Amino acid sequence: MAFGDQPAYLRVADDLRKKIAAGELPPHARLPSQARIREEYGVSDTVALEARKVLMAEGLVEGRSGSGTYVRAQPVPRRVVRGGFHAAGEVTPFRQEQADDRITGSWEAESDQEEAGGEIAERLGVGVGERVMCTRYVFRSQGEIVMLSTSWEPLGLTGRTPVMLPEEGPLAGRGVVDRMAVLDLVVDNMAEEVAARPGRAEEVLALGGVPGHWVMVISRTYFAGGRPVETADVVVLAERYRIAYRLPVK
Repeated sequence: MAFGDQPAYLRVADDLRKKIAAGELPPHARLPSQARIREEYGVSDTVALEARKVLMAEGLVEGRSGSGTYVRAQPVPRRVVRGGFHAAGEVTPFRQEQADDRITGSWEAESDQEEAGGEIAERLGVGVGERVMCTRYVFRSQGEIVMLSTSWEPLGLTGRTPVMLPEEGPLAGRGVVDRMAVLDLVVDNMAEEVAARPGRAEEVLALGGVPGHWVMVISRTYFAGGRPVETADVVVLAERYRIAYRLPVK
């Protein structure tokens, strides 16, 4: 489709997008009103409204109640550094998820037993409905929430052991490798997949984003001799982070 054949609202949105990128409409500047867009571009109110909706969906502008629509300040993307497999040692849950030694952080966690759904059961190699320990993490850096994570471990493996609760007991706050070693399981492999999807409302709000923003999800599974012992989903705002890997060369 040639540019001139695009729907009118996309042409208007594209021109406004270019003005934002060029600084003609700088951060915190008020977007032209619907009436001004209509007059400047010679379009209907409906077209002007749809163009603004496109820019909102892209996270370029935001509405302020009773005031109008304003250009959003775009965050400078930061990196979530993934370091591959972590050997045994002083590995905290935060370091397990962010391998950049220059970044320090804290975490909060809450664990509950639940039944494994289809996807989690497949990832853990257990039957649908089997009991798993689900732990939800909130990770902070300098007081700011930077990522969310949910992990699942099969209770058929960890149940009635000192490491059943990841954040309680003698190895509370240690990584998967150390905790599984208590069960004589040597974690020797891990796999990760990175995907993007629209963020759920509770995720986006917790991470300081705007409803409608996309998130990146890192799905990670640890293995011991080919057996899955833990799987997790790590969630970050797509507009704020880039996923970087540092992997050993063999």
